[in-house]
Amino acid sequence: MSERRWLPPMGYYARITVTVVAVLVVLSAAWAVRNVLLLVLIAAVLAVGLDPAVRRLQRLKLSRGWAVTAIFLAALAFMGLFAGLVVPPLVREIQNLAEDIPGYVERLRSGGGWLGDLVRRYDLADKLQELVADLPEKIGSSFGAIFGITRSVASLIFNTLTVAILTVYFLLSLPSFRRTADDLIIHDERERTLDEALERIGGYVSGNIIVSVIAGVTSFVFLTILGVPFAAALAMWVAITDLIPTVGAILGAAVAVIVAAFSSTFDAVVTAIYYTAYQQIENYLIVPRVMKRAVDLSPAVVIVSVLIGGSLAGFAGALLALPLAAAIKVVIRDFWLRPRLEAAGAVGEPATEPSA
Repeated sequence: MSERRWLPPMGYYARITVTVVAVLVVLSAAWAVRNVLLLVLIAAVLAVGLDPAVRRLQRLKLSRGWAVTAIFLAALAFMGLFAGLVVPPLVREIQNLAEDIPGYVERLRSGGGWLGDLVRRYDLADKLQELVADLPEKIGSSFGAIFGITRSVASLIFNTLTVAILTVYFLLSLPSFRRTADDLIIHDERERTLDEALERIGGYVSGNIIVSVIAGVTSFVFLTILGVPFAAALAMWVAITDLIPTVGAILGAAVAVIVAAFSSTFDAVVTAIYYTAYQQIENYLIVPRVMKRAVDLSPAVVIVSVLIGGSLAGFAGALLALPLAAAIKVVIRDFWLRPRLEAAGAVGEPATEPSA
């Protein structure tokens, strides 16, 4: 009987059960709408990262609304310029290829050497001509695959527009969000933590954009001097892919090397050497100078964060991994690690703060 008096009342177990069920319901609902939450998170990070640029424009006597509009129009102009540089040449090359197919077939049929013998032995020229002639019919019969591709493109456009609209709204409402957060936070230390976390996220986004612009400008200068076709479009592609941590530079350089290979093998080799050397300069000179106060993370934490983010949410997760890791580090340091070190008497000057 004495042991029963020490057992918690039934209401205690009921509250635990209700709490666990509520948490599971919230997690289940969040998982069901995870794609929407991911878009909202991307827009929020972009808004925090673009806020310093908006405040700089405000210092030029522009209202916040006009400053956000100017940044939004600049982004639209960049995307329009990229499409204008890429789409017309691509369409023109496809048309030229379609017009030249009969000539290619005839040259294959009458060609000499081992290639010509191979083509004549297996009737490859006639088979190629039949394939081209039957191509419209095969495309029509593959409506399901085409519809799937179209649906994927439509989904990408919809997600991009959603992120853009949410980013604009978040940028316009960021001061009011900040005032609400300041009102809810009573302790000065917590307010300082919020400021530093937002500063880390904004600094990372702004610094990443600066590094990408440098990569794009230097790529344009190099490709123009070398005479590689579509230098402006390739430079924009390099700048866009350079936003992706770890693998972005490889993606941008690969496309540039492939395009350079159509000019000559020499151009491809020189382009590959250039991007290999530039990547070293970017990693060890440009990024440390631009990001020295933005993301205070060790290389191991950077790699692990990008891998985890990419595994959980693909491209978007890899893009968001570093700013979120930097903000989480600030929260853990101020709310978990610092109080324990202070209790143990191990914290001295601010310069001795532990870093991940």
